[in-house]
Amino acid sequence: MGGKNKQRTKGNLRPSNSGRAAELLAKEQGTVPGFIGFGTSQSDLGYVPAIQGAEEIDSLVDSDFRMVLRKLSKKDVTTKLKAMQEFGTMCTERDTEIVKGVLPYWPRIFCKISLDHDRRVREATQQAFEKLILKVKKHLAPYLKSLMGYWLMAQCDTYTPAASAAKDAFEAAFPPSKQPEAIAFCKDEITSVLQDHLIKETPDTLSDPQTVPEEEREAKFYRVVTCSLLALKKLLCLLPDNELDSLEEKFKSLLSQNKFWKYGKHSIPQIRSAYFELVSALCQRIPQLMKEEASKVSPSVLLSIDDSDPIVCPALWEAVLYTLTTIEDCWLHVNAKKSVFPKLSAVIREGGRGLATVIYPYLLPFISKLPQTITDPKLDFFKNFLTSVVAGLSTERIKTSFSECSAVISAFFECLRFIMQQNLGEEEIEEMLVNDQLIPFIDAVLKDTRLQDEQLFNHLAETLSSWEAKADVEKDDKKAHGLDKVLLNFWERLSEICVEKINEPEADVKSVSGVSNLLQVLQKPKSSLKLNKKKVGKVRFADELPESNKENEKCVSSEGENSEGSELMTEPSLTHNCSELISPLRKKPLEDLVCKLAMMSFNYVNEQKSEQHLRFLSTLLSSFSSTQVFKMLLGDEKQSTVKAKPLEIARLAQKNTAVQFLYQKLIGWLNEDSRKDAGFLVDILYSALRCCDNNMERKYILDDLIEGDLKWNSILQVIEKACSSSDKHALVTPWLKGEILGEKLTALTDHLCSKDLESSGSSESYFSERWALLSLVLSQHVKNDYLIGEVYVERIIVKLHETLSKGKELSEAENNDLSVSFICDVAYNYFSSAKGCLLMPSSEDLLLTLFQLCAQSKEKTHLPDFLVCKLKNTWLSGVNLLIHQTGNTYKQSTFLCLSALWLKNQVQSSSLDIKSLQVLLSAVDDLLNTLLESEDTNLLGVYIGSVMPSNSEWEKMRQSLPMQWLHRPLLEGRLSLNYECFKTDFKEQDTKKLPSHLCTSALLSKMVLVALKKEIVLENNELEKIIAELLYSLQWYEELDNPPVFLTGFCEMLQKMNITYDNLCGLGNTSGLLQLLFNRSMENGTLWSLIIAKLILSRSVSSDEVKRHYRRKEGFFPLTEGNMHTIQSLCPFLSKEDKKEFIAQCIPPLLAWTKEDLCSTNGGFGHLAIFNSCLQTRSIDDGELLHGILKILISWKKDHEDVFLFSCNLSEVSPEILGVNIEIIRFLSLFLKYCSSPLAESEWDFIMCSMLAWLETTSENQALYSVPLVQLFACVSCDLACELSAFFDSATPDTIGNLPVNLISEWKEFFSQGIHSLLLPLLVTATESEDKSETSFQNAMLKPMCETLTYIPKDQLLSQKLPSRLVAGQKTNLPEYLQTLLNTLAPLLLYRARPVQIAVYHMLYKLMPELPQYDQDNLKSYGDEEEEPALSPPAALMSLLSTQEDLLENVLGCIPVGQIVTIKPLSEDFCYVLGYLLTWKLILTFFKAASSQLRALYSMYLRKTKSLNKLLYHLFRLMPENPTYTETAVELSNKDPKTFFTEELQLSIRETSTLPYHIPHLACSVYHMTLKDLPAMVRLWWNSSEKRVFNIVDRFTSKYVSNVLSFQEISSVQTSTQLFNGMTVKARATTREVMATYTIEDIVIELIIQLPSNYPLGSITVESGKRVGVAVQQWRNWMLQLSTYLTHQNGSIMEGLALWKNNVDKRFEGVEDCMICFSVIHGFNYSLPKKACRTCKKKFHSACLYKWFTSSNKSTCPLCRETFF
Repeated sequence: MGGKNKQRTKGNLRPSNSGRAAELLAKEQGTVPGFIGFGTSQSDLGYVPAIQGAEEIDSLVDSDFRMVLRKLSKKDVTTKLKAMQEFGTMCTERDTEIVKGVLPYWPRIFCKISLDHDRRVREATQQAFEKLILKVKKHLAPYLKSLMGYWLMAQCDTYTPAASAAKDAFEAAFPPSKQPEAIAFCKDEITSVLQDHLIKETPDTLSDPQTVPEEEREAKFYRVVTCSLLALKKLLCLLPDNELDSLEEKFKSLLSQNKFWKYGKHSIPQIRSAYFELVSALCQRIPQLMKEEASKVSPSVLLSIDDSDPIVCPALWEAVLYTLTTIEDCWLHVNAKKSVFPKLSAVIREGGRGLATVIYPYLLPFISKLPQTITDPKLDFFKNFLTSVVAGLSTERIKTSFSECSAVISAFFECLRFIMQQNLGEEEIEEMLVNDQLIPFIDAVLKDTRLQDEQLFNHLAETLSSWEAKADVEKDDKKAHGLDKVLLNFWERLSEICVEKINEPEADVKSVSGVSNLLQVLQKPKSSLKLNKKKVGKVRFADELPESNKENEKCVSSEGENSEGSELMTEPSLTHNCSELISPLRKKPLEDLVCKLAMMSFNYVNEQKSEQHLRFLSTLLSSFSSTQVFKMLLGDEKQSTVKAKPLEIARLAQKNTAVQFLYQKLIGWLNEDSRKDAGFLVDILYSALRCCDNNMERKYILDDLIEGDLKWNSILQVIEKACSSSDKHALVTPWLKGEILGEKLTALTDHLCSKDLESSGSSESYFSERWALLSLVLSQHVKNDYLIGEVYVERIIVKLHETLSKGKELSEAENNDLSVSFICDVAYNYFSSAKGCLLMPSSEDLLLTLFQLCAQSKEKTHLPDFLVCKLKNTWLSGVNLLIHQTGNTYKQSTFLCLSALWLKNQVQSSSLDIKSLQVLLSAVDDLLNTLLESEDTNLLGVYIGSVMPSNSEWEKMRQSLPMQWLHRPLLEGRLSLNYECFKTDFKEQDTKKLPSHLCTSALLSKMVLVALKKEIVLENNELEKIIAELLYSLQWYEELDNPPVFLTGFCEMLQKMNITYDNLCGLGNTSGLLQLLFNRSMENGTLWSLIIAKLILSRSVSSDEVKRHYRRKEGFFPLTEGNMHTIQSLCPFLSKEDKKEFIAQCIPPLLAWTKEDLCSTNGGFGHLAIFNSCLQTRSIDDGELLHGILKILISWKKDHEDVFLFSCNLSEVSPEILGVNIEIIRFLSLFLKYCSSPLAESEWDFIMCSMLAWLETTSENQALYSVPLVQLFACVSCDLACELSAFFDSATPDTIGNLPVNLISEWKEFFSQGIHSLLLPLLVTATESEDKSETSFQNAMLKPMCETLTYIPKDQLLSQKLPSRLVAGQKTNLPEYLQTLLNTLAPLLLYRARPVQIAVYHMLYKLMPELPQYDQDNLKSYGDEEEEPALSPPAALMSLLSTQEDLLENVLGCIPVGQIVTIKPLSEDFCYVLGYLLTWKLILTFFKAASSQLRALYSMYLRKTKSLNKLLYHLFRLMPENPTYTETAVELSNKDPKTFFTEELQLSIRETSTLPYHIPHLACSVYHMTLKDLPAMVRLWWNSSEKRVFNIVDRFTSKYVSNVLSFQEISSVQTSTQLFNGMTVKARATTREVMATYTIEDIVIELIIQLPSNYPLGSITVESGKRVGVAVQQWRNWMLQLSTYLTHQNGSIMEGLALWKNNVDKRFEGVEDCMICFSVIHGFNYSLPKKACRTCKKKFHSACLYKWFTSSNKSTCPLCRETFF
């Protein structure tokens, strides 16, 4: 084959392939010279016809076949294999005629390839041959002779699949009757082929030595030889007898060849095996020929007798027996004594060398064929022979293998009996057999447990039986008399060895058990041995663990050094009833032996308390329970103990020695405390009971015993034994069913349960055996009946149930897990075993209690996990039993009815927390999954139906849900109400307990989920109802503002358990669900309406489905609350046409109402509410319509002014009037928002005056804000004020033109002033309340109020007259009213509601620019007198900041700088961080508004307090790693991405969708301001920070902030309107450069300021441009000064340049430099040199001098060194 991975020749696309080459040759006929196969000679045309000159033959073979046949001649295995498979397929598929064309070439190919080295090829060849045969059938006949030899060999192939394929082919060709005929037809050819293979062929002739490796050649040769030998055997076996003679000559020539006989000694075991098989066949079929070759056959076979190869051995022994049978004089050709027997003896002594099962069965036939001449002297020969067999038994291998041991034992007894039979009357041999062989053999066996096989004792018993029978039949015969002697001798000797084994104080355990086993087998009658060829009674040792094969065998554990014993149990029916069948020759000696041994054991027991002997005695008595034995054991003892007993018992004892023995001896032994395991004593008890005449006597005795003599553990064992053996059970049935035992057990239950609950100090074992007894009597059944009386079973179960019920109510301290655990075990066994028995009512009660214990949480039951698990298994086994009973389970079962009722009560009682509910749901899940296994398919549906509450119960649970859910829909205007319905509240309830509605809907949903998975259909639309209630629960939770943690946990639990709407709808048919929801919504409104909206919103329901339900608009009128809420919820999803229809229905009723009708749902209130809902979704473009409604409202005011709540006390106002006012105000707000057409002056007046009047009402009724409708009224009033403020705030000249003339001035002077004078004091008082959370309903009006306050103009804010609020000791330059404003508003930045913080920020932001001027006025007082003058920004802000810094230290202090913290929106931390950042924004705004000198003072203050450093650290914990806006990629691709630094932050009160970005964006905004306004301070902080922080800050600032700031800085230079006299400034944005050219007279100075890439952190470089007329030194000074100003001043470049120009100007004006800093104007505080030295008159900056003095520790003038005054 071509190499697959080699480099190919160019153009050769495919690897080489011999198959394809053959294909090409086949296609191109006539062009290629003859393609000759590789034949053995040149003249032969190989396998396939050549092409040239053989057209007539060629035409017979199909081209495809020719190609396949050529492939078969390839050497490659895979090619051959595939070709052969292809050949087989073609044979099946092609026409018979085409296939027949192949036949002439097939034999040649077949003969060669059927011997192929690869076994897969051989197998495929035979399979293909079968297909060929099936196709051509009898046309194969002409070719049979050339095929048959190889075909027979193929059937004997060593690879079994190949052989069986060849056999299949052979059977396909010839039916079994025709096979001998076919073989006979080809017999000569077959023998020739096979003889050639055996005699002529060698490995080198069979395979080509040049191409085939030696190993492969040899393997093939050995296989061919093996197959040939086996094929010859097959030929002999198949040939008819009349055909054999004709082959005799051929076989003669084969047998004359020495090479043939050498195969018997060949090194390959397969060849030897085949050879011996052939020899057997030859002996069988051509005996005459073999006799002639006796001299070769005998040594060849008999001298190989020790060949121990497992392959060879079976064939060899068969050949040995055939040789002995066929060739009578075989022993003439071998020396038996020297050659054969020693070899045989060696094999047998070694236990057959692992082949005992093969060799030993041949021993009896072998010795039976030995002629007497060979075995003389007989005595020695047989003695040696049997001794060898016994010796073989003692090898380790035999002892460990059961089958081999059996083979040896069988052979020993067979040979023994044969020898005895052959030599009867010869006393020497008889004695030798018994004394030297049999007895020592038994003795050896008794010592070695591994040999104590019951089979061995059975063989012995069978041998004895045969001798006894013979002695019986031929009584008068002399030989038979000899047998009697043999048997007598045997019993004497056996008795001796048994007595010897037993008669020792410390008797050997193995020997004792062996003796008992032996005696037991010996006392069986012969018939039972034949019946019971299998194991009957077997000795069992405690230290051995063989598999138990009889229900009545029992392993007995034992203790003590020598107390290991065995317990023997046989079928007493056999031993007892058949005793008379035992031969008299055996009966007497056996009984004598038993009595002797029993007495001996009894004495040992009495004298030495030997437990070993007691066990033995027990075994003896079990097998030989007769009154004689008991009589002998009792001897002459008096009947002392029995006299004290009742008369009946005393009479029995007199009559029956066994009963006497029981009372005098056995009871004493049983009651000895030291004995833990008394099973064998109970066996003695049964032996004694067997001797009683009838069952009633036994009942009397047992009843008497349990009254006082027997302990509980003994009773347990008596009952256990009765359960394990039907015979024993039969003995004690009346007693078991009797009332004495029943009463005793009931009393025991009572005692155990009460003891357990008192948790008495008794040991656990004391309890466990008593509980075991109860478990046994409840769970054991005989023939589908209880072991004890049914009435007592019932009483015991009732008692257990009572105990569990008590245990259920106990507290943790009292609870005793032990009793629950034991009851579980008993109940589990009872339920598991009660297959045929129906459950009793009491057991169903017990089952219910078990279920309840499992379905309650541990906090309630106080049970540990392992017990809960036990309880679960127990009740599940009970339910399992329950549902498999026949009949209508649900009606019959009290458990199912009561458990359903209990579940219903559990969930409706509102006493469950999440944990309890989880446990309950888990238990219900287990229960339902078990119910699913019931054959009654309706069972689950009925069960769910019985847990399902009625409609009124559902309604009650819905009403008990707290009403806070209404807050949000009311505020958002999704629902309208005009009555008070807020009764329940969480605070009144235990906040851990789940509302009953949630529990019930969860339970039923869980149940339905289980049912739906099994496709069970529920009745009465239960599925839809349950889903609707689940949706109600979930919607209720969703509408809550701040749901408590336990409710969130409840929803998470539902998700985990897959209890979701999608799951339930996905599994079941919910076609009627939407209709049900609509009906409920139309009926009740409220949450039902919101559920429909939620389903549409979450796309669970399509709008088309919903449309069907509101097609008839008239159906919604007259309005009820349900109809109104339904329309309101549908509004966002209605089309414009639908809305118009609804509005058309609403308008007419608005026109004429009485005062009462105005406020009713079907009146003004309801219709206006619907109108508002439509308007809210911006779907009304009709300006006229809106104006019309406004006019209607104005007319309402005229007609019923008292309905409008203007400046009044709301405490007396009805909710209906409040409701209608709320809708009117809502309408006005929406009107302002969406109406574009202009209003008349009267309309404006109506709106504005009403607004102010309503606000006054709001302000006056602050005390009533806890009433929801008042709160809502306050909200909408503020909303309206806010809408008006926004309207006028955003008014443009165009819009102002459309307004009435004086409106704007009226607004500014009166209305705006009115709003803020009401709201600002309201804010101050409202924020004094306790509840500060933004989302709480009580603070709902803060949002619109604060939003309105953000519109307050600065002048109004300054003119507000708030109560004076000043702080003692507060340093301030501000006037009192301003300070009061600051002191009042600033602390509100700490308030825990975002709207308040933002509103306060907006108000203070307007004030900040006003404040620095008051410090500027007092700047002189901060003169140069101080060394490092500093000035605090407004004290109110700074004291607030210090509080906030402490709070933030708690929130962020522990987090490393650079690790980003995500603050949860609206949490407490969120408000702290928001307030802190807003405070800094105010401080920075203030800072920016101050002059350069003031900024220097403020920055010094900030540096001293380290406030800025803290801020910067916090910012790097709050700013996001990537501060880009998450916008669509399309927008980003065409321009720079928007970041929090490029976009201005909109601090909106209403907009909450961007809350997660609030803090990050605000942090970025503050950082941006800090860098812009305090660059020098940030630079100072950055340079002094540690390396890690340094790198983080540098990376972040360079990446996101520097570009923005540089661009702003350059832009501000370019757009600056600041004009310098004598200096021009230009900026280049691309290179980030600023050029300043300063000219004065003829001096020109050009400076280039370069901004760094990490501006403003890096230092700004100042480079020189042109300079004309300036000395170098001066020039350098000025450059240094500019660099210093730009680095150290907290301001912009323009400010820096202005400072520098000022400095240079002063220089030119003649002001001298300070000789310390060489600058006129100080770099930090911008002061001029004022401090002059009295000596040298030079002036210095005071700050420079201070630094000079402190650093030099001297107070001398820097220039003249004189002391400075």
